[in-house]
Amino acid sequence: MLTRDQSLHLLTEKLQNQNLRRHCLSVEAVMRALAVNFEADPEKWGIVGLLHDGDYEISKDDPKQHTILMHQWLTDMGETDADILSAIISHNFSHTGKNPPHNHLEWSLYCCDELTGLIVAVTLVQPTKKLADVTLENIMKKWPQKSFAAGVDRSQIAQCEEKLGLKLEDFISLALSAMQQIAPQIGL
Repeated sequence: MLTRDQSLHLLTEKLQNQNLRRHCLSVEAVMRALAVNFEADPEKWGIVGLLHDGDYEISKDDPKQHTILMHQWLTDMGETDADILSAIISHNFSHTGKNPPHNHLEWSLYCCDELTGLIVAVTLVQPTKKLADVTLENIMKKWPQKSFAAGVDRSQIAQCEEKLGLKLEDFISLALSAMQQIAPQIGL
């Protein structure tokens, strides 16, 4: 399995946009917290979160290539961990038609990816624009407002209840706490 340092190097080599890098760091933090919750390997889950969108700048104009490129880069680097490779591919199954999520690792990535964006959007409308000042109540107040962070697929997030067995509020709390712990790294 690639180390975090190797994964971070790959990410920074392939992804130049600072906001996309921050998104990947956010998803990494949430995935690590979810791994602890599910008594799984935080390193493995963190690497999946860190790299899930690492090919986005190159594949954004061809959604069917998103995750396929990252999968190829990982295998070229010698990654053989089937869980990591499968989770990366499952992240974009709606466009590739390959490997829909089928386990906690893959569903965790699928559900938390959109949630990190919602948490950032809620943070940016706070007077201080600091994650430390965001509460579960702030997020839940914005949740039903479809015009707020309109690009966030709330149905994807809400699948945490069926696919992960986590109540929505608990899932959001876990993600918020994980992101708050890395707030300086993501500029919030």
